Amino acid sequence: MKKFKVVFLIATILISLLIICTPILFLYYQNKIFYYADDFGITTIKSNTDKDSDGIDDYSDIVLGARAEAERKPKYKSAYYAGGYPPATEGVCTDVVWRALRDAGYTLKDMVDEDISQNVEAYPRVNGKPEPNIDFRRVPNLKVYFERNHIVLTNDLTQIEEWQPGDIVTFGSSHIGIISDKRNKKRYTLFNT
Repeated sequence: MKKFKVVFLIATILISLLIICTPILFLYYQNKIFYYADDFGITTIKSNTDKDSDGIDDYSDIVLGARAEAERKPKYKSAYYAGGYPPATEGVCTDVVWRALRDAGYTLKDMVDEDISQNVEAYPRVNGKPEPNIDFRRVPNLKVYFERNHIVLTNDLTQIEEWQPGDIVTFGSSHIGIISDKRNKKRYTLFNT
């Protein structure tokens, strides 16, 4: 008789959980907070490169790096740092970008410094006087660098299939972010900044 009571109790608990959880799971999937490109039939482009040889393509690595940076929740602090790099506990939007690229195996500071040294006239914000401790942390400089050295894609929000995870987007000359692999219910990408 004791065995029957235990089995009955376990069965009752499992059925109760099923009754309680089913509507919650249904509502969750009906009202998801975020979606992925696959949910809308949009193909996610993967990089053919794995610069840091970690088994993760560079685009995905950049997204993961940006997400990790956002999860660290550095304190917003815009300041000049000798050597260029702020402490991990501080940063601005540009710091999300170089840290995400670093996680994929790239050193944005070195790439920007080299391009400025070879093409200083292309960088109006530099005014002919490169300052490696801050140049790579200024949105106008990064905008010039990315436009000069990488493919410029649409900024037309109606062409959302072109917005791919790991893409870097500038908002004028005041803000920069990284396209996430997550989208909202209208198919627009969510930004990691």
